Amino acid sequence: MKYISEYRDAKLAKRIVEEIKKEALSDKHYRLMEFCGGHTHVISRYGLESILPNNIHMIHGPGCPVCVMPIGRIDSAIELALGHGVILCTYADTMRVPASNNLSLMRAKAAGGDIRMIYSASDCLEIARQNPDRQVVFFAIGFETTTPATAVIIQQARKEGLKNFSVFCNHVLTPAAMTHILKNEDKVKIDGFVGPAHVSTVIGSKPYEVFAEKHHKPVVICGFEPLDMLQSVLMLVRQINRGEAKVENEFIRAVKPEGNVKALAKVAEVFEVREGFEWRGLGRVPYSALKLSKDYEEFDAEKRFDLPYRAVPDNKACECGAILRGEKHPSDCRAFGTVCTPENPIGSCMVSSEGACAAYYTYGVHNKAR
Repeated sequence: MKYISEYRDAKLAKRIVEEIKKEALSDKHYRLMEFCGGHTHVISRYGLESILPNNIHMIHGPGCPVCVMPIGRIDSAIELALGHGVILCTYADTMRVPASNNLSLMRAKAAGGDIRMIYSASDCLEIARQNPDRQVVFFAIGFETTTPATAVIIQQARKEGLKNFSVFCNHVLTPAAMTHILKNEDKVKIDGFVGPAHVSTVIGSKPYEVFAEKHHKPVVICGFEPLDMLQSVLMLVRQINRGEAKVENEFIRAVKPEGNVKALAKVAEVFEVREGFEWRGLGRVPYSALKLSKDYEEFDAEKRFDLPYRAVPDNKACECGAILRGEKHPSDCRAFGTVCTPENPIGSCMVSSEGACAAYYTYGVHNKAR
């Protein structure tokens, strides 16, 4: 239980909470955004908001790769499966995200599409090897955490000369989204960021320095255990009280300032940054996603199948966009927990295991809120 039980110690948690209560000034509000969906689940699972002072407000950000995927991108994946007859491979969380025309990847599979759930990116290559007469497309999604694995399989496909394999690339970039969120401060005031954990193991802590230096927002990179979160909140409160803005790393057991150098080199070789990319809830965000570089564009499914992108508005009954922007909590949505549940999701925030709505529903936060 090393590195698990010690970060769930109740006595130590109480001590940290007492320190937070001492440090948090009663005449001041602390608005802290946790970008990562995994952090939202930690907060909900352990009831951390209920033990923090009332003037510390946790704002849930868009840190769930399935949640931020716009409907148009799901529609394009469905078009690949049903319109082009490819074998479409993707992770389980994307299967039930609602798309246009009352479809989802799961329903498209039921309608005859050859859509397969995979456990790792390398599974796609094995499927391509086993089906040399079929085109196999990997519907690649995720933040910087999963991008290196996609880069590796593309390089492997080239090495093996696989002509029936390509990637529908939807990898997105965390710092660009954080920058875009700060443009919305007229609606959502943010005093500091709880920095993502898994993403930071890849990119390191240096990319967050712009938020401290340019935007004067402190960032504390945080692990995924309850004591990680409480300690990170304490570190942010102390910075805010001192009028400081710097990048601190609470998750020192996994994150280095330079990140994973080898993984970043793989990504830099295979991908390049798009000029713009649509995020659910955020709209078109400049330089916030990746595409295959010219050297590897032979494996780009968008080019291979001439796949145009069509923007699609979200369901009007769903507040997923406002939740991803931090403007609302899941319990503010009229559909939440009634017509929208994990069994019958209207929006992506209820589908994904990292979604804020799924966290509120799973851990009963909606019952407390109402």
